[in-house]
Amino acid sequence: MHVRAIAILGATGSIGTTTLNVVRAHPSRLRVAGLAAHSRWRELVGPAKEFGVGVIALADPAAAAEARASGAFPAGTRIIEGFAGLTEVACLPEISMVVSAVVGTAGLAPTLAALKAKKDVALANKELLVLAGKFVTEAARLSGARLLPVDSEHNAIHQLLRDKPKGDIDRLVLTASGGAFRDTPIADLKHVTLAQALKHPNWSMGPKVTIDSATMANKGLEVIEARWLFDIPADRIDVVVHPQSIIHSLVTLTDGSLQALLSPPSMAYPIQDCLLFPERLPCPAPRLDLAQSLTLSMTPPDPARYPCLGLARSAATTGGTAPAIFNAANEVAVAEFVASKLPFTGIAELVGRALAAVSAREPGVLGRRPRRRCRSEGGHVQARPGTSPLR
Repeated sequence: MHVRAIAILGATGSIGTTTLNVVRAHPSRLRVAGLAAHSRWRELVGPAKEFGVGVIALADPAAAAEARASGAFPAGTRIIEGFAGLTEVACLPEISMVVSAVVGTAGLAPTLAALKAKKDVALANKELLVLAGKFVTEAARLSGARLLPVDSEHNAIHQLLRDKPKGDIDRLVLTASGGAFRDTPIADLKHVTLAQALKHPNWSMGPKVTIDSATMANKGLEVIEARWLFDIPADRIDVVVHPQSIIHSLVTLTDGSLQALLSPPSMAYPIQDCLLFPERLPCPAPRLDLAQSLTLSMTPPDPARYPCLGLARSAATTGGTAPAIFNAANEVAVAEFVASKLPFTGIAELVGRALAAVSAREPGVLGRRPRRRCRSEGGHVQARPGTSPLR
């Protein structure tokens, strides 16, 4: 029986730890050959021993030196460092799949290297497609490696589209929980605290993603991500607020019917789908109990409550580097909110000012100056007349 060897980039985060739980549930199908993290090496000692992992990468060289000196890892464990170390783990000869869950741009180089080395990638870092979707999808196309989405919404769409020709697809529908403040009066949002923003009603996630859920910036990023994953224009990707987080996404077919994927709000489901694809086995997570009462509701997002979603859509329509501008401005704004230097409503205001102030460009290849293609106007990044967004 074939055992799929994987490497996990971002092994100490929520995606990484859930991935390890999925591996534990299917030891005859999966094994871990490499682990990578930024600096929290102590959290890797247990998994390294449990799974017999031979290579550990730590992006922080000081943490790597400390880990080597500790003697905590099994004898023979290689501990490598820096972004080059992450890339080496992503390209280990024995692995066939990489779980890319490193936060931010640090995951870009190892993910591209893995795809070029013909490793399948289970992608949990939406920023990589927002910043470099053109290059990530091209790398997968050229090598023949599979790019499998871990985000629950995109994974649901991936499952729904598998047996359908592209001509049957009319629209994609991403569901959103609405975040921590979906029922808070809009007038009160300027006074909400960080502690309140970090109390997500459905999901257990890192601080940045939880705050992005509250502003719905995350859903804007997911619209951009879906545009690259499924090669569908952003104006055919809808968003609905679904507080129960049971329906993970829907697909509207050309005849007008909709199909949906349902499961409890556990990341074990999409992670296992990627790791075992195309095989299906029991998932180590609770199942929906249809013997109990189940309420499912959906409403359109309120633009006044979630202005970041509209800003992201504008950036997606413009294309070029506009999504990267949105993402960078949002990262700065969230950091300012976390540091109590910006009110919650100031996140969208800062992002809007950045999009108005910075001209978007068509991204080029290394060593070639990109052409100016877009300009800012009226607080939103807009394409010049006669140009089109990235395809």
